[in-house]
Amino acid sequence: MTKKLCGTNYPTGICFIVVNEFCERFSYYGMKAVLTLYFLTYLKWDKNLSTAIYHAFSSLCYFTPILGALIADSWLGKFKTIIYLSIVYVIGHVVKSVGAIPTVGNTDVHIALSMIGLILIAFGTGGIKPCVAAFGGDQFDKEHTSERTKFFSIFYMSINAGSLLSTVITPMLRSDVQCFNADCYALAFGVPAALMIVALVVFIAGSGLYKKTPPQGNILVEVCNCVGFAVKNRWQRRKYQPPRKHWLDWAEEKYSKQLIQEIKMVLRVLVLYIPLPMFWALFDQQGSRWTIQAARMNMAFGQSFSIKPDQMQMLNALLILLFVPVFDLIVYPLVSFCRINITPLRKMATGMVFAALAFGAATLVEVNVVKTVVDPAPPTECLLQVLNLAGGNVSVDFSGRNPFPEPIGYLKDPQKYETLPLGSPSTILKINVTRDGRTSNCSLMFHEQKAYSLILTSEATEIQCKLVEDYIKKNGTGNPFLRFFNMLPGAIGITVGDVTFDIPSGQMSRNMSVDRGRYPNVKCSLQSGACPDLNLGLLDFGASYTVILREESGNISTNRMEDVEANNVHITWQIPQYILITAGEVLFSITGLEFSYSQAPANMKSVLQGGWLLTVAFGNVIVLIVAEGAGLAQWKEFLLFACLVLGVCIIFSIMAYFYTYVDPDLLNKINLCESDKEENSCDDMMKERDMHLDEKGRSTRL
Repeated sequence: MTKKLCGTNYPTGICFIVVNEFCERFSYYGMKAVLTLYFLTYLKWDKNLSTAIYHAFSSLCYFTPILGALIADSWLGKFKTIIYLSIVYVIGHVVKSVGAIPTVGNTDVHIALSMIGLILIAFGTGGIKPCVAAFGGDQFDKEHTSERTKFFSIFYMSINAGSLLSTVITPMLRSDVQCFNADCYALAFGVPAALMIVALVVFIAGSGLYKKTPPQGNILVEVCNCVGFAVKNRWQRRKYQPPRKHWLDWAEEKYSKQLIQEIKMVLRVLVLYIPLPMFWALFDQQGSRWTIQAARMNMAFGQSFSIKPDQMQMLNALLILLFVPVFDLIVYPLVSFCRINITPLRKMATGMVFAALAFGAATLVEVNVVKTVVDPAPPTECLLQVLNLAGGNVSVDFSGRNPFPEPIGYLKDPQKYETLPLGSPSTILKINVTRDGRTSNCSLMFHEQKAYSLILTSEATEIQCKLVEDYIKKNGTGNPFLRFFNMLPGAIGITVGDVTFDIPSGQMSRNMSVDRGRYPNVKCSLQSGACPDLNLGLLDFGASYTVILREESGNISTNRMEDVEANNVHITWQIPQYILITAGEVLFSITGLEFSYSQAPANMKSVLQGGWLLTVAFGNVIVLIVAEGAGLAQWKEFLLFACLVLGVCIIFSIMAYFYTYVDPDLLNKINLCESDKEENSCDDMMKERDMHLDEKGRSTRL
């Protein structure tokens, strides 16, 4: 007899299952929250490759549930499947965490470990996905249906609680804790690994309290065998047997009429699923494209508080907890009050419209975000800015090319890069620099599609040229880049937050990422003696700065140049797109699950659940293809997705118009129809279902 919680009909074992699910979802969403920035800033991949790998991983996570269901139902049972695949899950997390330790091998080793870890995680999380919720439902006796319903509500809340907390905490572990002189991805992945270990231990700890149902065969395998036999039988016998009403009827020689009729019902729903991946193609970009967009925005709230770009994903989990009761208690009753028939398929179509609106909002944000981005130069050209540290006004001419027609002032911030035509992939240009009527010459090598700073310094009466290659891409984490040019007579050491710069005299330091913030008292050290604190001012999100260190009246003077403009679109402008996509999720995802459950025979619900998960997998495949193949500017890509989902919504609405809803009571009759003595009783009931009207006599079509 199953042990119950004190004074209730709830099995004690569900406590362990709920805690297991909370920890597992924390580990999954926590790891996934920082994954895109890990690709961008740690593995140094570009945004398209990072997006493609992110969605390839997400897609694999939704293909593997089919494998997990087959293992559980046909071989090991749910309990052992959860145990064994959770071990695979833990190993994947550990391998992923080790791959984020800089001292473990080179970049190729880090990439290999990361990919192996992600594959193992995908098999683990996907494999247990269809098992854990069903295993929890198995713990209840048949008569305790209300308790089972409440359990699933608690189970769903544990998923969102784990998601919400992990998307807040793991970005903080990534950026606020420094290890190996950089963002601590090893810790950001290590804590989710620890939570997955806790999830496994908790689940095993409840072993003696569970009701364990032995494997009873997988209906999906039987469905596939039936469909395969029907196709084969039709191909072999169609030439010498009369045609049959439906192609599945060719399986009647081997399979029961009840099973064939049930498969027909399921196939009608699966056909409706064909357009659905497009919604998930938009929805799952919250963790990839939207996170990349957030990293190029201003994330400050006041002087002392700012959020991380990967923390914005928490809005989805937070809004879900808010929107579900709002829609159930306010929105749907109001729509019904207006005498609008809100069928499930209408809700799902409306969810697609909300997703399109979300990407329309994302497009408007992106158009403004890219105004601070420096585009790379086209082929046979390069980008150039000139820093005049030589004194007075100077004029610069490049072998007859003159991108700087106006004189350049002393210590003047260049403001922007100019395009310098080269005429070939690389060339040596003679540079004429004129000051006070006196001209100096130098020759330098330039390469196409690079960005450079030409630094002009004075030595006696001559002007010296120094060419420095610049890094114009914005930081993937949103933090500013900083570098120093030392005009002092000796070397200097400067510590900005956790980052230390050592700059020899007459040299430019490396461009390094520092935390965003105000730096009024920066510590420094000179070989020649005492060094007063330096005031660098505000180093803002997304900017790249060059600070000139020079001696003036016996003191160290700093002049700050802004090479790449700071992010000037605030992160709050992303809130509307999160509100719209979450409203779409409530209308589409939750309704879709309810629709799938209500339209399938009792023993076919797992088949439709598997089909539903595959729509998520194929949605991520769509993003993978577009990210790697389209080559569009980001705002154009967002607009493309918005248009695509609207087009798919129209197709889905037409398909839904011709779909007739199934009466649940009629489904039960169909399940028993095989015991009827009349041969055509099932067919008669199917005709009755196709003529089905709702209680008010209206067609239940969309």
